Amino acid sequence: MRKGRADKKTNPVLQILPGAENFLILRRRRALALRTRLKAPLSINAERAPGLRRGVVEALIGLGLVLVLVGMASAGELSETSQDMGECATIEDDDARLKCYDNLARRKSGEKGSYFSQLWELDEEARRRKYAIKIHRSNYVLPFTYNESPNVDAVREADPDEDLKKAEVAFQLSLKIKLWQDIFKQKMDLWFCYTQRSFWQLYNFEDSSPFRETDYEPELLLNFRTNYRILGLKGRFINLGFNHQSNGQSEPLSRSWNRVVLNFGFERDQFSFLLKMRYRIPESAGDDDNPKIERYLGYGEIWAYYFLGKHRLGMMLRDNLSFHANRGALQAEWSFPLLKWVSGYVQYFVGYGESLLDYNHSVNRIGIGFILVDWN
Repeated sequence: MRKGRADKKTNPVLQILPGAENFLILRRRRALALRTRLKAPLSINAERAPGLRRGVVEALIGLGLVLVLVGMASAGELSETSQDMGECATIEDDDARLKCYDNLARRKSGEKGSYFSQLWELDEEARRRKYAIKIHRSNYVLPFTYNESPNVDAVREADPDEDLKKAEVAFQLSLKIKLWQDIFKQKMDLWFCYTQRSFWQLYNFEDSSPFRETDYEPELLLNFRTNYRILGLKGRFINLGFNHQSNGQSEPLSRSWNRVVLNFGFERDQFSFLLKMRYRIPESAGDDDNPKIERYLGYGEIWAYYFLGKHRLGMMLRDNLSFHANRGALQAEWSFPLLKWVSGYVQYFVGYGESLLDYNHSVNRIGIGFILVDWN
């Protein structure tokens, strides 16, 4: 006799209530199904945990790098006075030493040069005696951006099931260091610059919040300090150099290109204007992972800034100058004061080429966050 039947005979409830056995069996089945459903998400999360940890680690590394380098730049600023005074004291010629102290006194008394003068150390009072890490382009974090038209097709080339959220985090780190000052005693300096821009799908929790794209852009620039006037603007500098940009991904998402760049900086009062031109170094068809990129990004762009007190208004315009297949981009931005070295920041971008992965895809994005101040 089976154990189940023996139990039935010895169970008074089953003897009194006909059909109770079926009821209890049904309850056991429901409880088992409920336990199975409760356990399933836990196993899925366990499988996703390594990816989630990787995403968090990548984010912490990226943001940690920003904080470390910005901290290094800030430390350089804090120790600048004592370093410069020590440098002045080592000058043997009395007139030259006095001039060094005078320039230092004017700089520390609040007499600051123009935006480009501070950015590229164009004036004597803005020049450092010791080289240090400086801001190159804007350094910002946008904790929330909304992209109306994410480039889903590109990521699905690598993973057909991949999806993108319209909300994501964007941040940029951009620094430079002077390698050689007053080359051959002429008004030119050699700079090494590095810019990194990342787009992080933080709010894509279903896919462990991956980094969608990170573009790396090192460049070597020879900067000529100039002083001429054209159309009411003062020509302050000319950059000539080599620029590499890539996203570090594998096929089919890999993007990279090399360029020779030529930049002209102009100023007038509170207005700063930057004309950037580039020539792409040709690649063979087999090595070109972003073909015809010039048709989307053109051969240059212009940046304009206007400073209104502690506010900075900026705009970037780019166009391929083609009447038959015109493509371009516009970026508008506003920085407003919050703290001494940090401002609020609103950025709007529309057009092609916001990132290398989106070089042939039009983006419509707005974001809000914080920017490191480099113009006060």
